[in-house]
Amino acid sequence: MKPDSEENAGMTTTEASASGADLRPIPRIAIQAFCETPDVAGVIERAATDRRMVKTHVKVHMGGAAGAVAFYASAPTPNLLVVESNQSSDGVLADLDSLASVCDPGTKVFVVGHQNDVLLYRELLRRGVSAYLVAPFDVFVLIREIGELYLDPQAGPVGRTIAFVGARGGTGSSTIAHNVGFALSRQTSADVLIADMDLAFGTAGLDFNQDPPQGIAEAVYSQDRVDEVYLDRLMAKCAERLSLLAAPATLERSYDFEPEAFDGLIDAARAGVPNVILDVPHQWSAWVRHTLGLADEVVLTVTPDLASLRNAKNLVDQLKALRPNDKTPHYVLNQAGVPKRPELKADDFTKAFGHEPLAVIPFEPQLFGTAANNGQMIVEVNPKSPVAGLFNEVARVVSGRGEIRRAKKRSLAPLLSKLQLGRRKSA
Repeated sequence: MKPDSEENAGMTTTEASASGADLRPIPRIAIQAFCETPDVAGVIERAATDRRMVKTHVKVHMGGAAGAVAFYASAPTPNLLVVESNQSSDGVLADLDSLASVCDPGTKVFVVGHQNDVLLYRELLRRGVSAYLVAPFDVFVLIREIGELYLDPQAGPVGRTIAFVGARGGTGSSTIAHNVGFALSRQTSADVLIADMDLAFGTAGLDFNQDPPQGIAEAVYSQDRVDEVYLDRLMAKCAERLSLLAAPATLERSYDFEPEAFDGLIDAARAGVPNVILDVPHQWSAWVRHTLGLADEVVLTVTPDLASLRNAKNLVDQLKALRPNDKTPHYVLNQAGVPKRPELKADDFTKAFGHEPLAVIPFEPQLFGTAANNGQMIVEVNPKSPVAGLFNEVARVVSGRGEIRRAKKRSLAPLLSKLQLGRRKSA
């Protein structure tokens, strides 16, 4: 076992549990656990399915310290070994002594115990244990402890990734993503990057009136070169705090990617930009599934029709399976109120997903058409438009700065009485 300083170790109880919103991805390491109770084994197995642990290789065994000693008598120990002991303080130390005889020098050890004992904790640290976790604890406590052990404490926080995807073609997901990214760049002092991931038909360059010579394609096809400096050269400046990785929007080649094709780009972007907007095309491929599974927030764009409801429900079910420790994806109901068109109600989506939409964007072809044709955002065309306010609200929520504020329902009677009074006076 490799000794660690007290700064890198910790005795953790359920009081230290948090939501996990600030957790960083764990590097590629091997983790094996030997548990004595089903509850602890279950927590570790759930942690193994978390998107922040996607690069790790985790195996969970039963048998506690005795099982670990027997197993590693003829096998090398992993990067991180988690051992549960249901014994008293003396029993935990005895288990650790027996484990030390089979542990390789480079292996780090977490001990899971059931005694909230400061003296035991200090003695475990003295013997080289990296952390002492007091059961019960949750998934986020475990991931945070692993991150503190393997991630550079001097490194700054990674950026937040927010993926936008349409439930079907033509929902306006890209328009929503671009306007929310623009609103976010104006709301905070933090930089925002919009990455147009639809390499064949992306519209971010048109929406921001940009035609950069380089963009996202160069980053995707140069994975071995992608870092913060290289990425900075590819980004086009759209506003004071807003940059764009534009899609080439050409059909000279096919864009078939491996699942991890965008990982290097996204990692480099997160290292240098606090807010990364991923404009994901409406398709279901290995890389789209992988990208949505790893994003910090997912926002679905739906329109008030049956196909959108069906597809969005399928997407939500898949994302829940991919992201078992994350909340249900957000959704925005777009293009509501088209004249003479039969539409599903917002309540239909609320019943299907169990929560209300972040926003209901009305159908305003004049406003959106003018913005699209001029290469502008909605707030630039009409700053006082209620739609601009909706984009501001969505940006505030998806950036983690609060929940959506619901407007109170007001009676129309006072307004109607004023209108009638005005008509009488004019008569």
